[in-house]
Amino acid sequence: MNVEGKLEVTGLSDVGLKRAHNEDSIGSDTGIGLAVLADGMGGYRAGEVASAMAVNAIMDEVREGLKAIKRHGDFDEDTGYARESLVVREAVIRANETIHKAAISQPQCQGMGTTVVTAMFYDDRMTIAHVGDSRLYRLRANVFEQITVDHSLLQELIDKGFYTPEEAKQSLNKNLVTRAMGIEGTVVPDVVEEAVVPGDIYLMCSDGLTDMVEDEQIHLTLRKHADDLDKASLELVSAANDNGGKDNISVVLARAIKPFPSSKRSWYTRLLDWFS
Repeated sequence: MNVEGKLEVTGLSDVGLKRAHNEDSIGSDTGIGLAVLADGMGGYRAGEVASAMAVNAIMDEVREGLKAIKRHGDFDEDTGYARESLVVREAVIRANETIHKAAISQPQCQGMGTTVVTAMFYDDRMTIAHVGDSRLYRLRANVFEQITVDHSLLQELIDKGFYTPEEAKQSLNKNLVTRAMGIEGTVVPDVVEEAVVPGDIYLMCSDGLTDMVEDEQIHLTLRKHADDLDKASLELVSAANDNGGKDNISVVLARAIKPFPSSKRSWYTRLLDWFS
C-alpha cells in the first residue's frame, strides 16, 4: 500500500573518519512503505557489493511480492503473520541466496556478507526483518527502545549472563556477528510485527552509529529534532564522527505522520472485532 504523505522517511550514509570507502547501503520507497539498511563485510570492496546487493534485491523482491497480495492487512492462517510480513521475510531469504551465489562464483567477492534491517509499513503497523547487528529503535511518547535483538557473539554472552549490558559496552568482541546474509546458502531472518502510532519515530542504523554514540544521546537527538528528520540524521552522523568515526555510519529515520489503515477500519479494530 502507498503511505506517501502519511510516513516521512529520510536517510544518510557516511564513510566515517577511518575507512577508505563506505560498505553501508541504504534505500527506501514510500510508495510501498519500505526502508532497508545494510552493513557489508568482506575483502576489497566486497562488503560494499554485498550491502548494495542486499538493499537492491530486497526492494525488488518486495515490490514483486506485494503484487500478489489481493488485500493488504490480511493474516496468513498457517503462520499468523500478515501477508506483508511473509513477503518481506521471503525477500530477505532470496536476497541471501543471490549474495551467496555471487560470493562463491566471483573470486573477488569470496567471503562477502552483510547485515540487514528492513522495515515495511502498512495498515497502521510495520514488519521488521533483520539479520546481524544493524538495529531498529523506536521513539514513542518519549520512550526510546531497541526493537531488534543483535545477532552477535556479545549479545549471546549477555543472554547467557557472562556480561551485563554495561560491561558489554567495553568489550572488544562487540562486532562479531553470529548471523549474516551471504555467508551461507540459507539464512533465517528475525521477523517482528509492531503497531504504529502517529508520532512514532523509527531509527534504523549500522553499528557505526551505536558503537560511537550512546543510546541516551541518540534519544536526545531524536527528541530535539523530532520535526526535522534530515537535521536529526545529520546530527547523529556528526556525533559518531565527533566521537571517532571508526566505521561507516548509516541511519534511516521514519516518522508516522498520520494513520494509514488499509481500509476504513484499522487492523487492530478488526482484530478486536474478531475476538468479540
